[in-house]
Amino acid sequence: MSRIQELIKEKCPNGVEYKKINEVSISIKGMCGVSNKWADEGNCRFIDYMNAYKNLSIDVTKLPYATVKDLSKQMILCKGDILFTSASETIDECAIASAIEKDIDNGIFMDDHLFGIRINDEYKNIISTGFLKHYFNSKKFRIKVGTTVRGVTRFYVSKPNFMKLTIPIPPIEVQEEIVRILDKFGELEAELEAELEARKKQYEYCRGEMFKLRYSKEYKFSELAKLITKQTGFDYSNHIKKSLMDEKNDNNLPYIQTKFFTGKNFDYNTDYYIPKEVANKFNKILLNDKCILLSIVGASIGNVGLFDGAVESFLGGAIGLVKLKDDVNIDYIYHYLQSPVGQNQITNNIKGSGQASLTIESIRNFTIPIPSLEEQNKIVKILDKFDKLVNNISEGLPAEIELRRKQYEYYRNKLLSFEEIRNG
Repeated sequence: MSRIQELIKEKCPNGVEYKKINEVSISIKGMCGVSNKWADEGNCRFIDYMNAYKNLSIDVTKLPYATVKDLSKQMILCKGDILFTSASETIDECAIASAIEKDIDNGIFMDDHLFGIRINDEYKNIISTGFLKHYFNSKKFRIKVGTTVRGVTRFYVSKPNFMKLTIPIPPIEVQEEIVRILDKFGELEAELEAELEARKKQYEYCRGEMFKLRYSKEYKFSELAKLITKQTGFDYSNHIKKSLMDEKNDNNLPYIQTKFFTGKNFDYNTDYYIPKEVANKFNKILLNDKCILLSIVGASIGNVGLFDGAVESFLGGAIGLVKLKDDVNIDYIYHYLQSPVGQNQITNNIKGSGQASLTIESIRNFTIPIPSLEEQNKIVKILDKFDKLVNNISEGLPAEIELRRKQYEYYRNKLLSFEEIRNG
């Protein structure tokens, strides 16, 4: 960090000048008269909302198609433009910034749920696009953004007020050094994410190979019903809906939903908590020891979770619960149900066209290859290593990615907190 400290001491020891965004840039708007977004073809391509929301630097490859009524009324994007999310369900997701830093094809437009700025020509050699992409997402600027957000159930950015916000303009040498430092963190995170993606594919392949039936001919097959000691798929959620407590304390139990199935690392930090005295009235779905959970209705149907029993919890609706006998490794059954072979069996047992469902009875009829307990333990040991690497938020690659992200946020906020030069 000594290089940046030296530059600041040399170039701007007394602070930096701040200017309003509308003094140094113009506002650019998204498409108008839009139809058939995400079609296989259209009369234009565009940068979509999630591209800007997820990426600090816009991904200019594989852009989706849309159709607009009048091409002449659209604003064409170019390298150097900075895009922002214009609205969201939460204030924190408004005005998330992303920069177009790579060459972009001519005739590309912006999603109508985005807005942007373009640096004026006289400032293009004074203000770095890379510097602004980091600054616009910094803690200091995000506080300013909050003053421009309007709404109650859905929030949106007041563009005129946004354009009046001020930004620091340190010497270009300082900006470039900050960009070099912060981009390095981004590169490290991208490398880790690529490694995580590769390991996930390796994990899926290994799990698939282990459970292919041609490798299981020597195993005996058993219906899941013969291995079960307890099961339920009854939806109690209507009975306790009024008792949901959006509060975490020692007297409430986590209310488990399918979105908290995170491999073998169960997420207990849920949206709702149930008072213990209410939960105890429904002991069939009170979770206090190890079991398998399956989503049995809705968009998440077929998702599998392994509840580890670490925190007493309460089972949400539309989830099937299965507890197994001690002479079978429950982790083995979990891995089997997560494998392509197991998922295929789940898919084949889903019934209904309108409201698809998976019944507990059909789950009981699943046929599963059961090797010796020693072999089960061996398979579990191998697959658990992969699972820990790709899913564990405290040890594996996700933990490393989260650490790098926090380091980036720390240095971003530290480096981008400039004192303003006061006149007089």
